[in-house]
Amino acid sequence: MQQTEPQVPENTLPPLERTPGPWRTVWSKFRRNGFAMTGLIVLLVFVVIAILAPVIAPYKPDKIDFLLANLSPGTDNHLFGTDEMGRDIFSRLVYSSRISLFIGFSVAMMTVIIGSVIGAVSGYFGGWVDTVFMRLVDVMTSIPTLFLNILVMAIFGTQIKYMIMILAFTMWTGVARLVRGTFLQLREMQYVEAARATGVSNWGIIFRHLMRNASFPIIVNATLMVGGAILSESALSYLGLGIQAPATSWGLMLSNSQEFMLTNPMQAVYPGLCILIVVLAVNFIGDGLRDALDPRQKNTRRRLAKWRKDFSKSEI
Repeated sequence: MQQTEPQVPENTLPPLERTPGPWRTVWSKFRRNGFAMTGLIVLLVFVVIAILAPVIAPYKPDKIDFLLANLSPGTDNHLFGTDEMGRDIFSRLVYSSRISLFIGFSVAMMTVIIGSVIGAVSGYFGGWVDTVFMRLVDVMTSIPTLFLNILVMAIFGTQIKYMIMILAFTMWTGVARLVRGTFLQLREMQYVEAARATGVSNWGIIFRHLMRNASFPIIVNATLMVGGAILSESALSYLGLGIQAPATSWGLMLSNSQEFMLTNPMQAVYPGLCILIVVLAVNFIGDGLRDALDPRQKNTRRRLAKWRKDFSKSEI
């Protein structure tokens, strides 16, 4: 009898699993961080409240009624009571989140743009370009930030655009130094030499290749800038050089409540708690992103524990 050769089944190799991308890996690490996820949820809640302020707030923030002044919380449908002019505190808190968060995100975005461009150019080209930009950074760092902010706001006025510009102008130095240090390392990589050999221009290398690889530390720094900008805006508004009526912000509410600290201290507690919660949430997000983007953070410990569990001998 003729023996039949055994048929080899096709596709004996198991299908290759698709490697997750870098952003999916970052999100997988980030969502396992309880503090970071809590901060993200809290920040999203405040953002939704700011967007839906006309729907959520029961009254207009500038509605004055002296007959209802200094009401205690829960009186006459006023959840947090009223201030000295009869304005609903809860409504003012809701509308204040719009300006405070808008200033925080706007300042962070402008700071990242200015600092990233200056740091990238300085770190990539080096030489006299690096010297000039770094001496500029040293000069900006040596100037008292609060004094410069007060001076500019007193000269140009207290409009929101001037506040965003001066805060971004005084906060970009940290981002510039961070990006410069990253570019000093990345410009020596082999793929940069390969890009030069293929005829890619210097600006193409900076913005196409190097800026992408430096994006992770920039993102982490940007999240922390949001909290710093909110605190700076609150400080200027508390000193009377920030947001002015009829607009409102958390810092302005703190400034208006300082005269009633003994009679109605809750007027200062509510906006102070909002500032505390938002800044704390942003810092939690920044810490979570740092741990997720840095392979040396926590991931090494987890791998080491897994290696010990799998390969260490239980009996000697």
